[in-house]
Amino acid sequence: MGMSARTLFRASAKPSLREEDARATPLRDANQDEKLSKAEIKQRDRALTAALTAQIAVCQEKLYAQRKHKVLLVLQGMDTSGKDGTVTALFTGINPMGLRAVGFKAPTSAELARDYLWRVHQHVPVWGEIAIFNRSHYEDVLITRVQDMIDENECKRRYAQIRDFERMLSETGTIIIKVFLHISKEEQRERLQERLDDPEKQWKFDANDMVQRQSWDEYQRVYEAAIGATDCDHAPWYIIPADSKTHRNLAIASLLLEIVQDLDLKFPQPAPELSGLRIT
Repeated sequence: MGMSARTLFRASAKPSLREEDARATPLRDANQDEKLSKAEIKQRDRALTAALTAQIAVCQEKLYAQRKHKVLLVLQGMDTSGKDGTVTALFTGINPMGLRAVGFKAPTSAELARDYLWRVHQHVPVWGEIAIFNRSHYEDVLITRVQDMIDENECKRRYAQIRDFERMLSETGTIIIKVFLHISKEEQRERLQERLDDPEKQWKFDANDMVQRQSWDEYQRVYEAAIGATDCDHAPWYIIPADSKTHRNLAIASLLLEIVQDLDLKFPQPAPELSGLRIT
């Protein structure tokens, strides 16, 4: 067996978000791929991902029944990097009991009137649950920094607050998995153009995406800084190459399954008083 997904995708101490790394497909076998078409490679990725998600579904049922752990999967990335697609691909076949996806948009006036972590804290997972954050508290050290809404000193204070917040979650039973979907600028251009050209996908297009794209290099810089400042063993960051959608899904499924399998999940022991009971 090759290197574990946790080792393969774990962010380095000083992450560098290089364009070429977004195109990487380390879970594929280059020798096998030479014999296959692009369509066949994608189909193989999908089949492998489906097999992994089936195993995740079994683990999730045990997680929900056991009520001993909480799992938080944080998805961050540039527009079109595949946060929505990841949720759809990995969790559609999983029992919605014990599973919850939360999408964080621009904060409301009520949320802005409170500390920036308030709206996040109320959505963290409960015992036996997997919660998926589509964007998260990290927006408060990303877009806020790019748009000069906070200065460097405030950003550093927030890094410390986020580290404390995640440490508290970890110490109270939450398994934290933070994933950065690493897409290249060229791949984003192609996906945005595809949305514009396809009448059935135009609804996904947001003119603000073009505005944010103008700050691409600055976003890469603040992502590198945020990942480096908040990566901890109890709340690790993983950088997933996201130019290939099918490989992206395979990588995240591999990572999630590896982590939940290590939780020693079991169905609760049958209650002795129920032994031999017959329903009439």
